[in-house]
Amino acid sequence: MKALLLFAPLLVAAAPQSAPAPTPLPSSIDGLPLGAIPRQDLPAKGCAAYLWTASGTRALVAMAQADPARLRLSIGGTITDLDRNGQTGAGGFGFGESNDYGAAGISAKLTMKIETRESISGGAVVTEGLLQLDRAGQDTVVVPVGGLIGCAT
Repeated sequence: MKALLLFAPLLVAAAPQSAPAPTPLPSSIDGLPLGAIPRQDLPAKGCAAYLWTASGTRALVAMAQADPARLRLSIGGTITDLDRNGQTGAGGFGFGESNDYGAAGISAKLTMKIETRESISGGAVVTEGLLQLDRAGQDTVVVPVGGLIGCAT
């Protein structure tokens, strides 16, 4: 019995440990109806813009894909994909300077200033951006964003 007690700390240390539960993402950032989205993979083809809030709490708030042309957001804690229904201006990498998205009473406008840099291959930097969210019967929300564009090779 005493031998078992001597080995008890070793047995406890060797017992399989469960992984800590992942921290849930905020469903609201700074009181806005937008929440953080989980880590997003690079698309199999085309480019994607990964956008973080540029003021207040820093969080990945949106991913815009060039092909298929859609915007992924978390609205009220629900991940929502909006299809692009228009774009204007020459932004680059499959995006316009201004991009319009919408579905089921929700519309969004993403305006981005995109810069290429020698230090980035297969992508660019979104140095400035605005994400505007309009929902039927709700106030318009405008969030400053910035981020990176990555492209599949």
